[in-house]
Parts: sequence; C-alpha cells; structure tokens
Amino acid sequence: MNFATLMADINNFVWGPVMLALLVGTGVFLTVRLRFLPWRNLVYAIRMIFRHRDEHEGDISPFQSLMTALSATVGTGNIVGVATAMVLGGPGALVWMWISAAFGLSTKYAESVLAVKYRQTNAVGEMSGGPMYAMRYGIKNKLAGRTLAFLFALFVVLASFGIGNMTQANSIAGALSHSYAVPSYITGAVITVLAMTVLIRGIRSIGKVSSVVVPGMAAFYFVTASIVIIANINAIPAGVAEMFAMAFSFDSVAGGVGGSIVASMLTAMRWGVARGVFSNEAGLGSAPIAAAAARTDHASRQGYVNMTGTFFDTMVVCMLTGLVIASSGMLGVVNPETGELFSGAELTIAAFSTVFGDYGKLIISISLSLFAFSTILGWEYYGEKALEYLIKKRPVIMGYRILFSLVTFVGATTALEVVWNFSDTMNGLMAIPNLICLLWLNKDIADECFAFQREVVVKEKRGEVVDMTGE
Repeated sequence: MNFATLMADINNFVWGPVMLALLVGTGVFLTVRLRFLPWRNLVYAIRMIFRHRDEHEGDISPFQSLMTALSATVGTGNIVGVATAMVLGGPGALVWMWISAAFGLSTKYAESVLAVKYRQTNAVGEMSGGPMYAMRYGIKNKLAGRTLAFLFALFVVLASFGIGNMTQANSIAGALSHSYAVPSYITGAVITVLAMTVLIRGIRSIGKVSSVVVPGMAAFYFVTASIVIIANINAIPAGVAEMFAMAFSFDSVAGGVGGSIVASMLTAMRWGVARGVFSNEAGLGSAPIAAAAARTDHASRQGYVNMTGTFFDTMVVCMLTGLVIASSGMLGVVNPETGELFSGAELTIAAFSTVFGDYGKLIISISLSLFAFSTILGWEYYGEKALEYLIKKRPVIMGYRILFSLVTFVGATTALEVVWNFSDTMNGLMAIPNLICLLWLNKDIADECFAFQREVVVKEKRGEVVDMTGE
C-alpha cells in the first residue's frame, strides 16, 4: 500500500459513520440540553445580525464576524458537494442535509458562545478566541484542556493550507480552465495577488472584504438559482416529493427526478449528513474563531448571530442548488461526452444550462470563483489564530500570511491528491477535541443560554433595549 492510498483510507475512516454520528449526536444532545432555544430563537438571531454598537469589546462588527465565518463555509461544497451528494445518495440526501443542519444550529451556537466567553486580548490588542481558548481556560483539568487545545490548534493550521487554501484555488483554476481555457498559472497568479492584498492587513481587512463579497455572491447565486427554479416550477412538486420519498425509504428506489439514481435511506443519510457537515462546518470548531473577534455585549448574542451561518449555508444556499438540480431533470442523466452520470460541478452546470444555455458555465464559474476565494480569506484567519495560539511571535504571524497567500499559486497549478487527503483528514480531526469540549462544558453553555434568554431575549422581544456591557 503506497502513501497516497494510506492517506485516502485514513481520510475515509476519519469522515466515516462514527464521526458523522458523533457530530450529529452532539447537535441533538445540545438541542435538547438547551431546550430547543436555538430553534425557537432563529428569527431573533437573524435580526441580531445587524445590531451593532462600536463601544463593545471586539475587533469587527457582528455582521462582519458572521460574513468572515460564512466566507469560509460557503464554498465549493455548496455547488459541487450538493451535486455529488444527490448523485451518490439520491435526491433524499438533500433532506438529510437539512436535518443535520437543524441540529447543527445548536452546535454552532454552543461553540461560538464558548469562543466569546473565553476569548483573550493578544499583544497588539486584537481578540483571540476559539475552541483552543475554551479548552485551555474552560476545562478545569489543565492537562486535558491544554492537550486538547494544542491538538485542535495544530489540526487547524495543517488543515488551513489544504482544505482552506489549495483545494479552493484548484477549484477556481479548474473551473476557469475547463470552461474557458484560462491557463492555471494565470488564475493562480491573480488569486495570489488578490489574497495577499487582503490578508496582509489582517482581520479588519478580511472582515471588510467579506462583508461585501459574501452578500454579493450570495445575492448573485440566489437570483440566478431562483430563475432556474421558477422556470422549472412545474417539476418542483415532483422533485420535492421524490426527495422525501427517497430520504425515508429503506428500499432502493429510482425514477422521477432521480433518473437512474438508486439509493436507500441509509445511503441518503450518509451522503446528506457528510456533505452537510462538510459545507456548514458545524461541530468542526472553525467558525467560532471568527465569532471571537466580534464586538458584542454577551457571548450568547454572538452565539445566536453565528449560528445563522449554518442556516444560510445549508438551509438556503445548499437548498437552492438542490432544487435547481431536482427541477432541471438532469439528475441521473448520462453525460454524452464521458458516458458517465453528470456529477459534481458538471451536474450543476448542466442544471443551470437548462435555462441559461451556454451562460450556465459562466454563472457556475463566477459562483465557484467567488465562493472559493472567500473561503481562502476565512480560512487564513482561522489558521492565523490557531498558529498565534501555538506561537505568539508576531513576525511568525506575518510570515504565515505571506506564505498562505503564496501557497494559493501552488494549489491553483498543481494537483496534489495526497496533500488534499491529508488536509481533509486534519479538517475532520479538528472535530474530535472540539466535540469533547462542547460536551465537557455543556453546563457553561446552558448557563449562558438560559441567563441570556431570561435577562435579554424576553425583554428585547417585548421591545425593550437591553445592553449587557459591564455586567
């Protein structure tokens, strides 16, 4: 067995059924533990996104924090991952993506609460937080807390170069090369320059760019996807019915919008949950690093703001992709050029092309490029903060920003499957110490949640102005 095969096998194990069950199981436990408040307060949480007071402690606004987190989660998985899940798991996989995301709301809320509660101020006056700080300062067993924190931070740094950098740059280069024959080295050079321009100035620059790019790309994708769905509106009822039928059927089924797709409930569950978690990252511990930078008066308030990222990522963007594919009639269709089923980006392009023709390639190329580039920005910040926890010297951090930007060129011009499997494995391994921390500190999370509900949410829903600063 060669090294590449070994890494692929390890990656398949890390992202296997046990890990997915642990991720979803933790979400179910936290949802019940918090008395379903993350679900009950979802509308309230969306309203909180735009609540901003400059005098609160933090580096960026709650909106910019959410956009930074979304920049890292709304990526190629929303276009390629959804299509792959629906081919391998059938249309029912989309239903399981929604189910996993529903419980992921509680997970994302919980990890963001801990990130703000235990954040620290670094040597240059910036906020530093995330699961590693919650582990170190929240877990009373110091040896266990420091060990978990070290492992988590190490996994984040290693994952940042692959899953958050090279794979994204390669997706952009691949899309532009396949659709418009743009040389990879040109794409790589442009990405490198753009990334370095933004990243060299740190989180405030990332926050400002993300607050423009993320809403812009989401609006563009929402409009174009909605046009396809409306144009194929007659197929929507049958498509949705097929999704739910295949999501909960123990027998292998096919037909309808699924074409020649055959998948049982367990297969739909496996691929739906896997791609859902991969897309919204609930439980992996990455998004809380951005949450810790937000200006807020209460950890629970930012927890609610950041949990909406799971809602927008999976329940909105992934849903749009799924409905476009389901209503287009292209799922289960064989690509005449390859003789195989349309899958991945090709399937999404084919679905958009049913309405936009050749412009379908342009729409997906633009969307993939924006989604992937924003992911590069968000993941640089995650890796930087994890490295800062491990090595507190500022020259090292600046060197990391430069190196991270340069690595995008390598990713755009080189297919390194071993590196991708390794970084994907590191991405999955992040979840283990993070989930242990969430379960270990579940009382801290619940206390914060119930106190905020009692002292703030109830009053603000009645129209009272409440500010927890100083308490």
